[in-house]
Amino acid sequence: MAFASLYSHGVSCGFPSPADDFKEAALSLDDHLITRSASTYMVRANGDSMVNAGIHDGDLLIVDRSLTPVHGDVIVVALDGQLTCKILDRRRGRLLPANSNYPAIPIWEGQELIVEGVVKASVRYHRGD
Repeated sequence: MAFASLYSHGVSCGFPSPADDFKEAALSLDDHLITRSASTYMVRANGDSMVNAGIHDGDLLIVDRSLTPVHGDVIVVALDGQLTCKILDRRRGRLLPANSNYPAIPIWEGQELIVEGVVKASVRYHRGD
């Protein structure tokens, strides 16, 4: 488990604010992203159907199999043998993309649908080296 420093104040993403020179504590990303390691896996997002949910092509998704999906969760499912990441719409029985260029996917009775887990977080790389 790797630890990084956590500063006590956030960084402004608008106008600059005075720098803060002290650290609050050591921070392990495992402690924030993975609460149940035995049931958690990571997978890369492919494509742009979830961009309006903040998930972009190449992002790393942290998925927890132990969570019961609820309406509005971002989930990874195997639908007729094909993996996809979508928003669960339990009320209307469908999977929703987060990009208007893609249609909703209806869930039909008798269709093979296996929930592979709930997406708890995503990690985006801003520099590849």
